[in-house]
Amino acid sequence: MLTSQATEKLDFEKVWLMFQETDKKFQETDRQFKETDNQLKQTDKKLRQLEQLFTGQWGKLIESLVEGDLNNLLNQRNILVNLLSTRVRGIHEGRQFEFDIFAENGDDIVVVEVKTTLKPTDVKDFIKDLKAFKSLRPKYQDNNIIGAVAYLTDEGDASKMAQNKGLFAIRATGSSSNIINLPDFTPKYW
Repeated sequence: MLTSQATEKLDFEKVWLMFQETDKKFQETDRQFKETDNQLKQTDKKLRQLEQLFTGQWGKLIESLVEGDLNNLLNQRNILVNLLSTRVRGIHEGRQFEFDIFAENGDDIVVVEVKTTLKPTDVKDFIKDLKAFKSLRPKYQDNNIIGAVAYLTDEGDASKMAQNKGLFAIRATGSSSNIINLPDFTPKYW
C-alpha cells in the first residue's frame, strides 16, 4: 500500500506541475496576444493617418484644379467674380461650417463643394448646407447664393442629380476643370 500511496502522491505532484507549466504557457500566450493586439492597433492608427493624409492631399489637388479655372468658368456663364476664397470656415451660433471654394462679386455668391468622388449623398448634404447658408453667413442675406459641386469622378449619376437640383457640376479634367451643364442651364438661387 505504501507503494500505491507514494505513486498517487507522485502522480498528483506531476499533474500539479503540469498544470503550473500550462498556466505559465497560457500567461505567456496571453501576453503575446496582447502585444500583437497593441501592434495591430498601432498599425491600424498609422494606416488611418496615412489615408487621411492621402485623401486630404488629393482633395487639395482637386480644389486647386477647380480654383485655377473657376473665374473663367463662371465668367463664361455671365457670373463675374472679383473675390475668390478657399476653405472658408467658421462657427455661427455653435454650428461649425466649412465651404471649399467661395466666389463672389457683390451680388452673387458661388459656393463650391469639392469632392474627389462625388456621390448622391454628397449632393444631398451640400443642398442642406446651401439651405442653411444664409443663417450661417447672415451678412449675405441679400445676396444670390449659387451652388456648385466639383469633382474628379462621380458615382450613381451624382452629377446629373446635382444639375437637376439646380447646381453647377464642375468636373476637374487634366490640368483644369469644366462646367458640364448645358450652355442654357440656369442655376438655382438659394
